[in-house]
Amino acid sequence: MSETGKSAREGVRDLLRGLPVFAGELPGFDPGAAPEDPAELFLEWFTTAVRGGVSEPHAMTVATADRDGAPSARVVIMKDFTPEGWWFATTTTSRKGRELAENPRVALLFYWGSQGRQVRVRGRSEMAVPRQCADDYLARPLESRVAGLHGRQSEPLADLADVDRAADESRQRLERDPGLVPEDWGLYLVRPSEVEFWQADPDRRHIRLRYGRAGTGWERGLLWP
Repeated sequence: MSETGKSAREGVRDLLRGLPVFAGELPGFDPGAAPEDPAELFLEWFTTAVRGGVSEPHAMTVATADRDGAPSARVVIMKDFTPEGWWFATTTTSRKGRELAENPRVALLFYWGSQGRQVRVRGRSEMAVPRQCADDYLARPLESRVAGLHGRQSEPLADLADVDRAADESRQRLERDPGLVPEDWGLYLVRPSEVEFWQADPDRRHIRLRYGRAGTGWERGLLWP
């Protein structure tokens, strides 16, 4: 490695070491008082994040894998949360849509850094019924529907101007037919098999509480940090 490259690498390392971690006041967490159902704890933590002013608390990382097991991840917006699980939407022709069709196993991650909290979910995805998919699409703001209508997500792009042209065409189609729903719009439910709640501690004595599916209920247990 050249001296310039070595210096740059060491500069990044020094920069990383100087960054604060869990420097603010963190909420407490008593795993012994946690509810039997992880859905109740998620709602509690999510509400705390919203009321605490966490930026975009509904943003979650969705990790998928293709049929060969090669993973990919991206951040999307949670569209709903019900007793059945977490909901998000995308086109079925996108990369994640194709991977979910090949391999329905999925992982989710919520990270609320200012509160030192993570929620990790593993489970299986399933497509909602067509009426639910349509309702989700029609409830979106216009520009969100415009972006979802041209249905070319993850395809190679030759020119940024092509996006503007496609958006203009899609907007005109929606103005002519406000009830139009693309055939490839998908609303997905992730049914959890495992949910972990991770609470940071400034001394690195992090608290990890894992829920694992056991029949129709859940088993709880602590994990080493």
